[in-house]
Amino acid sequence: MRYLDPRADLTFKRVFGEHPDLVISLINALLPLDKDHQVKSVEYIPIELVPDNPLKKNSIVDVRCKDSEGRQFLVEMQMIWSEEFKQRVLFNACKAYVRQLDRKEQYELLQPVYSLNLVNDIFQKDSSDYYHHYDVADVDHPDTVIEGLHLIFIELPKFKPQNYSQKKMQVLWLRYLTEMGDAQRAPKELLENPEVSKAIGILEESSYTEAQLNGYDKFWDIVRTEKTYYNSARQRGIAEGRAEGRAEGRAEGRAEGRAEGRAEGRAEGRAEGRAEGRAEGRAEGRAEGRAEGEHQAKISNAQAMKADGMSIESIAKYTGLSVEEIAAL
Repeated sequence: MRYLDPRADLTFKRVFGEHPDLVISLINALLPLDKDHQVKSVEYIPIELVPDNPLKKNSIVDVRCKDSEGRQFLVEMQMIWSEEFKQRVLFNACKAYVRQLDRKEQYELLQPVYSLNLVNDIFQKDSSDYYHHYDVADVDHPDTVIEGLHLIFIELPKFKPQNYSQKKMQVLWLRYLTEMGDAQRAPKELLENPEVSKAIGILEESSYTEAQLNGYDKFWDIVRTEKTYYNSARQRGIAEGRAEGRAEGRAEGRAEGRAEGRAEGRAEGRAEGRAEGRAEGRAEGRAEGRAEGEHQAKISNAQAMKADGMSIESIAKYTGLSVEEIAAL
């Protein structure tokens, strides 16, 4: 016997959208509800929230209902994960919360909205936890919560029952969702539970028409196609980001290199200039000093020759001084 995958649109809505007892069991098992606030009865809300992202419009399956207390439950199967889903889930939960009231009613009549999101993908790769519960909480005091919105995400591929000790029904329902996909035989532990066994019976291939089975196959083909498109777009984005990063890095490196080169060049130029200037200054100083010393020696010799009565012409001849300079001595 072949069983269809419970995560498909056809089967998920058949199991949880047409059997209140089964969706009640799923909600009580997977949501953080204490014993005094378990769901006892539900009525389905027929209006379906259409996904805002056209790429994922065929890969999202949801069932909505509310209980006798007015609490709303949005149960959704997400076949392909992308980061914008968190915003989409928050938006739809807020929309459901706001639509409870009209202008004549009071805020105290508002009832909580629970958004249960079964994700057939991994979106937190740095954590081994598969169960994620988000509330509106005080940052400094996380136990202080504003009642109203409760968002739960379950990463189905991470679920490994042998590694955890959750309550029994949570394990059974998660095993049902992760192990019954196109199975040939149902696990004994699942068949022993009346509610899960009923849900398994609904998955029998013989229960569906040929047209429904064609739609079932088309659903999975669409999911595979959308996942391929999404992964291709993601890989292109990564490649483009790397290329842009390398280009920016090279440009920044060249700019920094030029700036550093100019700075180093100026520094080296100043150092070399100072060294050369000092060397040239010393050389010129020594040359000028020698010239001045030789000139003074000639004057001293000329004075001595003049005192001995030697003629000005002879003194000029031997010292190299001009006649005018010797006459002025």
